[in-house]
Parts: sequence; C-alpha cells; structure tokens
Amino acid sequence: MTALLVCFIFGPGIIRWLKSRQGAGQPIRTDGPETHLKKQGTPTMGGVMILLAVIISTLLWVDLHNAYTWIVLLVTIGFGGVGFGDDYLKLTKRNSKGLSSRVKLLWQIAIAAVASILIAYVTRQPLSTQLALPFLKDVLINLGYFFPIFAVFVIVGASNAVNLTDGLDGLAIVPVMIATACFGLIAYLVGNVIFANYLQLQHVAGAGELLVFCGALVGASLGFLWFNAPPAMVFMGDTGSLSVGAALGSVSIITKHEIVLAIIGGLFVLETASVIVQVASFKMTGKRVFRMAPLHHHFEKKGWAEPTIVIRFWIIAAILALIGLSSLKLR
Repeated sequence: MTALLVCFIFGPGIIRWLKSRQGAGQPIRTDGPETHLKKQGTPTMGGVMILLAVIISTLLWVDLHNAYTWIVLLVTIGFGGVGFGDDYLKLTKRNSKGLSSRVKLLWQIAIAAVASILIAYVTRQPLSTQLALPFLKDVLINLGYFFPIFAVFVIVGASNAVNLTDGLDGLAIVPVMIATACFGLIAYLVGNVIFANYLQLQHVAGAGELLVFCGALVGASLGFLWFNAPPAMVFMGDTGSLSVGAALGSVSIITKHEIVLAIIGGLFVLETASVIVQVASFKMTGKRVFRMAPLHHHFEKKGWAEPTIVIRFWIIAAILALIGLSSLKLR
C-alpha cells in the first residue's frame, strides 16, 4: 500500500517532469508495427516511478539488518541505473538503440556477479552453492564454483527477458506483478522453518523478509499500471524492465527456486525464445519463423488488436504462475 500510494502521489509529477525533459518522447522503431507510430510523444523512463516507490517502501518497512534485502535492492538499483543510462542515450541521440549491447551486458554481468558472490556468502552452508529441483524433495545439485556463473545467467537472463516482453501497454508489468506475488509467497515459506519443513522445501534463514520487498514491488507495479494502462501515459523503459527483471532473478536465487522462475515467468521465456529462434533461423536459412519478434509483435502483424494480445498474455502468465506454485506441494 505504501508503494502504491507513492506512485499515486508522485506519479503525475514524475510524468510531467519526464514530458518536459523528453519533448518528443521515446523514439519509435520505424520497422515495428505501424500502430505504434501513434504512440510517438509518450514519455519513457517510467521505471523511475517504480524504483522510487520500491526503495521508499522497502526501506520504511523492511528489517534493515537483513542482508538479503540489501542485496536485492543493490541489484534492482544497479540494473535500474543501467536502464536509465540506456533510456537517456535513446532520448538524447534520438534513436532506439541507446547503450551498445556489449556495454550494457558488461555492466549487467558485473552487478550480477557482485550480487551472486554476496548471496553465496550470506546463505548458510552447504545450501549456499546448491541448486534445488522443483517437484523433487531431496534432490540438490552442488554447483560449487560454478554457482556465481549460474546466478549471473539467471539474473541477467531474467532482466533481459522482461525487457524483451515490455513492448505493449501493460504487457510486461502485470506478469511481473503476478511473478513477484508468487515469489513473495515462496520467500515467506522458505524463510519459515515450520512451513519449509511441512512443504519439504529448502529452508533459507532470513529469506522471509524478502516478502516485504516483493510486496513493495507488487504495489509499485499496480501504481505504475494505473498510468501505463492503454493508452499509456508513460512507458516503463529499460529503467523499469531491466530492474524488475533482475529483482525477480535475484529473489529466485536466494529462495533456491531458480528453475521455478522459468515456469512462473514462462511468458518471459517464450518472448526471449521467439527472438532467439527468429535470429537463428534468419542467420542459418535466411527465413523468418515469425512475422516479427518478440512474439507479441508477431500477433500484431497477424492483425490481433493490442488489448487482445495483452490480456491473453496476462492469462498465460496467470496459468504458468499456478503451474509454478504447484511445485510447492507436488513433491
């Protein structure tokens, strides 16, 4: 509720400030769907609103002695900074490219690597470097020195997957909200020794406090959706999509539910897979599998109305979340 109120109170002012600074708004891709041209002039960097709400409400309500919450905040702010730089360059250079892919990726890997090492250090042995498998109660894979590499892959992958999904009004923020709510529940359960033992989950001492952070992110997402609902008054931009995706990835690592993130966040996986398949197919055969990637643009090219695509993708996200949550009991 605090995060939601922060968005409602400061949101209009942030949007006015972004409009005054950005003029023509976010550059629209000329090779994208024609319907997007009418969105010219809509300001971007709306992720600033999400970050502000999450930071204020988390610091206000969380146990400040909990190391996990500081790590997740570090990742969220760090990736938000990378996204802010990318958005800023897009606006100042008036093109849709922004930061070079290499520079953006290097910064993401650096932030994720620091967070991964900190997570391994804070988590009690021998769980710190182990990977738990969903639906199997006692199976743990010790990744050893490969754990930071795996954790970096999860955080960076989740961040960019959400970024690819953020292409239509309201499309990314609701699946983010659904996934965050699920991981708030998971964090509380694995952080409580009684519930963890009952559900045969790996108990992660201190992880329950991440419910506060996840609650803040859900509230901030709701507040942002108020202004992002079609027709959007503001776009999330890389400032928002990179930060919330990385936050989800880091929470999944701390709670030892990295594979479950791929299920609950399956919509993000599908969007990313569509880009990979499209690029690979075009380079190998010269032919495209989809009319346009990511996947939501394919359906736009087929003539689906934007609200139809968005709501159906929300339904898919909800179904995948239920499947992912079933792993808590089906063991």
